[in-house]
Amino acid sequence: MTTETAGADGPVVFVVDDDKGIRHALDTLMRSVGLRVETFESPDEFLRFPRSTGPGRLILDVRLRGKSGMAFHQEIVNSGMRIPVVFVTGHGDIEMEVKAMKAGALDFLANPFNDQDMLDAVAQALAQDSERLAAEAALAGLRASYQSLSTREKEVMASVLSGLLNKQIATEMNLSEITVKVHRGQVMCKMNARSMPDLVRKAESRGIQPRLFHRGHH
Repeated sequence: MTTETAGADGPVVFVVDDDKGIRHALDTLMRSVGLRVETFESPDEFLRFPRSTGPGRLILDVRLRGKSGMAFHQEIVNSGMRIPVVFVTGHGDIEMEVKAMKAGALDFLANPFNDQDMLDAVAQALAQDSERLAAEAALAGLRASYQSLSTREKEVMASVLSGLLNKQIATEMNLSEITVKVHRGQVMCKMNARSMPDLVRKAESRGIQPRLFHRGHH
C-alpha cells in the first residue's frame, strides 16, 4: 500500500488491484497530475483504511484474487458507501460492462488503458463526488438552521409556508400580530432566507411541509 502526505480532506484516488504493476502504473499516473493516491492489493485492505472527508474515487479491478471486483462493488453499494467507481479489466466484455454500469459504476476501462482516458475518468469522478459532498453539506446546514428554530418559530414557519398572512397567523395562534412579525423575522434570519421564494426552496430541500392551522386547534 502506498500513502501520500496530502491533507486528509483533499481529493484522493483509491486503487484496488492485485497486480503490483498496475498499482504502480496508476500510482505514478495519478501523482504526475498532483493527485493523492492510496493503493491496495485487496478489498479488505481498502476497507480497513480510514476514509477521508474530501472527494474521492475508486479504481477497481474486475477480477481480484479471492473476490470478484463486481461482487465487492455491490458490497460497497449495499453498505451505503458513496464513492464513484471506475472498473479496469483485461477480461471484460459488453455484458460485464452493462452490469457494472447498471450497478452504479461511473466508467469501465479496458486494460491496457489510455492514460488520458483514465485521467479524464478520474477528473469526472472527483468532480461528481465534490458536487455530492457540497450538496450534503448544504443540506446539513439547512438541518442545523431548522433545528435552531424554537417550537413557536417552527409553527410560524409552517403557517407562513401555507400562505397565511401575519394577521391570520396571529388569529390562529392566539398571538399579537407584532409577535408574529418578530417570529417571522427570526425564521427568515435563522434560515438565512433572502425572500419568501428562498424560504420555500429551503423548506422543500429540507422536506418541511406547510401546515394549515384551523381556528380552535393550536
